[in-house]
Amino acid sequence: MNVNVRSREQIVADAKAYFEAQPLPEFQPGETYIPPSGKVLDGEDCASLIDAGLDMWLTAGRYADSFEDRLAAKFGTKLSKLTVSGSAANLLAFSTLTSWKLGSKRIEPGSEVITVAAGFPTTVTPIIQNGCIPVFVDVDLETHNVNVDLVEAAITSNTRAIMIAHSLGNPFDVIRISELCKAHDLYLIEDCCDAFGASVLMPDGSEKGVGTFGDLATLSFYPAHHITMGEGGAILMNSIRLARICESFRDWGRDCYCAPGKDNTCGKRFDWQLGDLPDGYDHKYIYSHIGYNLKVSDMQAAVGLSQLGKLDDFVEIRRKNFIGLTERMKRAGLDEYYHLPQPTPGTNPSWFGFLLTIRDGVPLLRRDVTAALEDQKVGTRMLFAGNLIRQPAFARANYRVSGPLDVTDKVMADAFWIGVWPGLSGDHLDYMVDTLAKVTKNQLQSAKVAIE
Repeated sequence: MNVNVRSREQIVADAKAYFEAQPLPEFQPGETYIPPSGKVLDGEDCASLIDAGLDMWLTAGRYADSFEDRLAAKFGTKLSKLTVSGSAANLLAFSTLTSWKLGSKRIEPGSEVITVAAGFPTTVTPIIQNGCIPVFVDVDLETHNVNVDLVEAAITSNTRAIMIAHSLGNPFDVIRISELCKAHDLYLIEDCCDAFGASVLMPDGSEKGVGTFGDLATLSFYPAHHITMGEGGAILMNSIRLARICESFRDWGRDCYCAPGKDNTCGKRFDWQLGDLPDGYDHKYIYSHIGYNLKVSDMQAAVGLSQLGKLDDFVEIRRKNFIGLTERMKRAGLDEYYHLPQPTPGTNPSWFGFLLTIRDGVPLLRRDVTAALEDQKVGTRMLFAGNLIRQPAFARANYRVSGPLDVTDKVMADAFWIGVWPGLSGDHLDYMVDTLAKVTKNQLQSAKVAIE
């Protein structure tokens, strides 16, 4: 029986054409919801997904290998390891530094790690999950990043690392932080999940990407982030030693580092002797860590690889939208009522969101403002957990607070952010700012009436 089977190239081309033929929804002010974050996908992304699917390899394969190589090169490190999420990346990054293979340099249970409470919980939870103690310091109101002046005072003889996120795509003062780490022999983990593409101006005039200052860095590829592969993340590093340990924790804790479907990469598969195992025990089944299974599929990697080629354009649109919102906010006089976000001096952010914080003395309630914006189809988000130590999950956690967290509490009570993602146009920005201006005016008038 003759069967007309379309070629692989035809199937992939058809998938691309099908996706591109789908109409884009028209923006209707006041009717179309404007999410604070989102993904931008195109026919090339769909074509890559279908191409990987036709392989039916299912687990990590050729696309994952290529993505890891190109991701490291784009990010500015020698190596990268893909995983299932940014949160998993943080867990793997911190766990890597606890490995017995690091000898006296390992982070042991009970060690202290300096971080901030104003952020996403999974920047901090790996510290607790590994039996260590997060030490919280306050943040800066204008940049919503760690207040570096407070960090040195938090360092003790028990401090082993600093693990902090570049908040909403705005780099923290990573030059000063990395100098502190070198001076006190501390590890530095940079959570770059919200900041892919951000950079720092160096003293010699060059630019250096965030995530290249520390021992390990992390990224997220959730649909809200700068590029997406659906669910996904990555850990980046320059050390092959750390890469092997990270891979071990990611891949069941195994000691073997063969790629899926490969054997005897080390050249001595049956010549190892580790722990109390018999001589020559198959290296593929030797486990050196209490690990996980946090690997990705090749279909995910295919989408991520396609998206990576668009990163620069996405980042530029985010920066353009940030500037557009800032200019519109100031023209509307909204900076009288809200702190507008400020780039950390000497940095070029890769903005994830536009954070607004109600100024002291302004009779506005964040809850009322955000509820009104949402009612008018303008999406809002908090600065994630606000103040982690006030979250139920941390009620029984072992942590230390160094100094007051006044700004963190201010952010928790009075801050929210709106979107700058690449799916937003000038029409969206106009409506967002016009709506915020009207909501602010109405809330202020209501407050005035209530006082009178």
